[in-house]
Amino acid sequence: MEKLKIPYPVIVEGKYDRQRLQSVIEAQIITTDGFGIFKKTERAALVRALAQRSRIIVLTDSDGAGGVIRSHISGLVPKDRLIQLYIPKIPGRERRKPAPSAEGTLGVEAMDTETLQRLFLPYADRGVAETMVQNPLSKTDFYIDGLSGGPESARRRDELAAKLGLPPGLSANALLAAVRLLCPYEKYLKLVGREGKEQN
Repeated sequence: MEKLKIPYPVIVEGKYDRQRLQSVIEAQIITTDGFGIFKKTERAALVRALAQRSRIIVLTDSDGAGGVIRSHISGLVPKDRLIQLYIPKIPGRERRKPAPSAEGTLGVEAMDTETLQRLFLPYADRGVAETMVQNPLSKTDFYIDGLSGGPESARRRDELAAKLGLPPGLSANALLAAVRLLCPYEKYLKLVGREGKEQN
């Protein structure tokens, strides 16, 4: 079945949640790294910056930890900028885990495709996909433009972030997700000085 194109950034807890959603939707998916969002100020700043330009979808596990993370995110941005999605509480254990979670319920990564499609369908873009879905910007671009993999990459990322009104200190992956959402590819090429040059 064709993936749903979602014109809003989606926030989930971890990489396995992101991988699961990537099989169902086309969207910019950002992870909190579990409770990492409490410690990583740049991740919280990124969420605030994205919320100024777009509504944000929040989808966490239905257990206590997921509720705490969801509450924290809700405190970072205005309520009218959040789209709160909830998975059902289903007893079980994720396949990759040797034991059930503390509350014995399945998380986002274990949700079936039908459930996830039903959650996201009301927010799907049924017409032309938004910039973040169409944008071909990739990790290869970041490497070519010195934004990752080099001794000056962190400084270059901070310079690009400043041009886009984003916070400094973002990792390459976090900045890539934000730029794909906020900046058309042609504008990105201009910002990094590659406009008009031969593209690899």
